[in-house]
Amino acid sequence: MGGIVVLSGGVGGARFLRGLVAVVDPAEVTAVVNVGDDLEILGLHVSPDLDSVLYTLAGVADEERGWGRAGETWAALEEAGRAGGEIWFQLGDRDIGLHLVRTEALRHGVPLSAVTARLAERFGVRARLLPATDDALRTWVETAAGPLPLQEWFVRRAQRDEVEGVRFEGAESAGPAPGALEALAAADLVVIAPSNPHISIWPILAVAGIREALERRRGPCVAVSPLIGGRALKGPADRMLARMAGGTTPSHVAGCYEGLIDALVVDEADRAELNGLPVRAVVTKTLMRDEESRRALAEAVLASAS
Repeated sequence: MGGIVVLSGGVGGARFLRGLVAVVDPAEVTAVVNVGDDLEILGLHVSPDLDSVLYTLAGVADEERGWGRAGETWAALEEAGRAGGEIWFQLGDRDIGLHLVRTEALRHGVPLSAVTARLAERFGVRARLLPATDDALRTWVETAAGPLPLQEWFVRRAQRDEVEGVRFEGAESAGPAPGALEALAAADLVVIAPSNPHISIWPILAVAGIREALERRRGPCVAVSPLIGGRALKGPADRMLARMAGGTTPSHVAGCYEGLIDALVVDEADRAELNGLPVRAVVTKTLMRDEESRRALAEAVLASAS
């Protein structure tokens, strides 16, 4: 058995992974996670998507906000703001504790993948968490206001600018994290989680060797659409697909992964939009509102690959 590899962004991918590890042995799961939206803020290295996956799998994520830690407090951020520091990217006290440990390790030359493995062990996460790369990789969006780092656009400017394109600074020299290519080569199943294709999954595919490994996979690759009824529940995925892919149907989602996937899992609300879909469709309920619905989606994905 080669296990299951999941290419994941943040919240949607994290919730899917939570359902997956509830129905299979977590030790069989490897999550290759986007780091294109990592940033340095207040001197700390923050990995938002890795942290969303870590916190969700550890059962300590804030389910209501959809990001960060449950039971969070904000004293450090309030003091930073009082002292004139940048506080547009909200970091809670618990969150800061983790970022302090990560930042110190990185400054001592420990690779991000090794730091992530240590944190996963500390949090009791049995699935294997891998950043897509240990190298610097940063997503930039092209807008009418000019090129913007992903988090500047996403958080500071609240996604108000329409995105004309994306680029991944450092992709030309970024190598895959240790174990990523081997996991893809051995996988019995690869899943592209319900994450924004352009800013969560494409940065992973931009890392040297990962797209090629996916093309050479031995098992099936199934993507889960991040849209329900052509709309994103949260975030800009539908706006970006409409502008950059030409629409928000299942075919437009599948087009983002041309040549890479064997099937696309879509919500029942998109059943009428399947004409012209270039890959096999799997229709099910994709809204992950609780543990039961997360498990049901994971089971539907597993069944689609059997």
